[in-house]
Amino acid sequence: MSVLAALTAHYGRLERRHDVAPFGYSSEAIAFGLVLAADGEPVACDDLRLGTRGQGRGQALTVPRSTKRSGIRPPPFFLWDNSRYVLGLGRSAEGGEPAAYAARADAFRVWHERLLAGTEDPGLLTLLRFLQRWTPERFAEPPFSPALLDRTLAFRLAGDSDAAGRPRFLHDRPAARALWEVHAATGNRPDAVCLVTGRTAPVARLHPAIKGVSGARETGASLVSFHQAAFTSHGKRQGDNAPVSEAAAFQYGAALNALLVPGSGCRLRIGDTTTLFWADAAVHGEAAARRVEALVAAVLLPTGPPDRRRDGSDRPDPVRNWAWLDAPSAGRAAALGVEPEVRVHVLGLAPNGPRLSVRFWQVLTAGALLERLTAHWDDLRLEPPAWKRPPAPEALLHALARQGRPETIPPQLAGELMRAILTGDRYPRALLTAVIQRLRAGEPADGPRAALCKAILQREARLHRRGAADPSINPTQGVPVSLDRTESDQAYRLGRLFAVLENAQRAALGQLNASVRDRYYGAASATPASVFPSLLRTTTHHLAALHRDRRTRRLAVWFEREIDEIMRGLDMSLPRQLQPLGQGRFAVGYHHQRHTRKPAPEAADPASQPNPDGADAAPEPEE
Repeated sequence: MSVLAALTAHYGRLERRHDVAPFGYSSEAIAFGLVLAADGEPVACDDLRLGTRGQGRGQALTVPRSTKRSGIRPPPFFLWDNSRYVLGLGRSAEGGEPAAYAARADAFRVWHERLLAGTEDPGLLTLLRFLQRWTPERFAEPPFSPALLDRTLAFRLAGDSDAAGRPRFLHDRPAARALWEVHAATGNRPDAVCLVTGRTAPVARLHPAIKGVSGARETGASLVSFHQAAFTSHGKRQGDNAPVSEAAAFQYGAALNALLVPGSGCRLRIGDTTTLFWADAAVHGEAAARRVEALVAAVLLPTGPPDRRRDGSDRPDPVRNWAWLDAPSAGRAAALGVEPEVRVHVLGLAPNGPRLSVRFWQVLTAGALLERLTAHWDDLRLEPPAWKRPPAPEALLHALARQGRPETIPPQLAGELMRAILTGDRYPRALLTAVIQRLRAGEPADGPRAALCKAILQREARLHRRGAADPSINPTQGVPVSLDRTESDQAYRLGRLFAVLENAQRAALGQLNASVRDRYYGAASATPASVFPSLLRTTTHHLAALHRDRRTRRLAVWFEREIDEIMRGLDMSLPRQLQPLGQGRFAVGYHHQRHTRKPAPEAADPASQPNPDGADAAPEPEE
């Protein structure tokens, strides 16, 4: 199913829940309500703005839909608009007297005279009387004030109310709604076969503006647009190039904007990509769809600290622990309370000037999503753990940030990472390159970075195809979760050796301004043959210093045994260069060895034996 078809189907679900406006309508912020007497005279002006001191936005009302306005004669809206159309006045650039917009006021009047011709509704006739009598000179009289300039206005008949006794706007009167629905359904556009629904209907010339995508224009961006002569074919212009009916365009736009509303619970930002997700309620019902959406939100939203939820909700969070991952495949969905056959749609959008780019689009069942998430988290498993709970995709990207600044994350990697997670395909090789660049630039070789390297290598090994190998390593060889002393891979062993040499220096000299890791990690992981001989010679002095102190003699012996055990598995000649996959294995081996503790039977006096890495206790897993 295409993106537009899935969004159009989702609109039906939102309409049944009354979460979107019906076809032909849109939710707009209306700042003022102009109250008209029966003879068309303005008698009051209701301030509908929210907030204090008149600085807030207008009240959200369901009104006849707005459209994109471009060109030299932009069209007016029906029964509401801003002051430049309704009154023919707006704020001037100099800030003095209001600027006149006579052409727009005339367009607003002529438009309503044409649509309301022949109406007998008292409220609509009142509006016609007002428009025919209005002149900009009357703006100086009550109830008008400068606060109305460039703000949106709607109309109300004095004394008119709905069935509940609340004041009713003209666009809510039954006659106005019937008139507008007929106009919205017919329009003045040529008919064509809609590419979304397959039915013949009037084709949309301009598609709706999509608002809420991070980094895109606040006024909205287009998911479908044609704006240059190069996109004109066979005499077709703009929306005629890819015919989508006005009804389908409205529906997909309304559904997309509803998903993008803050607080919808179905959107999140990963890097520069705004990710949207929703479930299909057509087969298994609304309750099942909502449970699946809550599951997807739990696994994709940013990982929070253990004692609270970052999104502020108090719903149970059974996903963010490792226990359910060990459950049998058939029982995972049941353990989480979701129906495995419910379809899930995941859409990634990124800004592209005035338009939007689709970074990824996946349709899969909840059961398939759990399987792929399980594989993803299993690839990330590392001992000691890099996270206290399964990390969200956004948490993985933090390992790529320079000095912890999110804006430095490579923009394309968010979409590529999400696509790999959702499809189960290879992680982008650029992800490994970005991690290695951070390590070589002096960023800490911490658990998250090592886990990312391990996940990329593990999936490469699992999905390896003949002819796509990195010549520096055996790509079919997996990566161990915890320290594996039998692992023969040269890059992995070199990473272990580097960690032992670093720990020996720290044990002998204490904390330094520039340790072995600070000065040599990048060179040791990329060109081992040029660095390790020098490091090994220096380590002999560190071990000698440990031997001279009675309290650290046994520790020196342990270091020597570790070095001997690692060196026995290395080739006689060290690699002159390690390729990126080899540098990733180097990082994993370094992480495993660095957090290894001296075995308890050899530590006769734990109080007098410092830990090999200089810490007093095992480090806590990183959040």
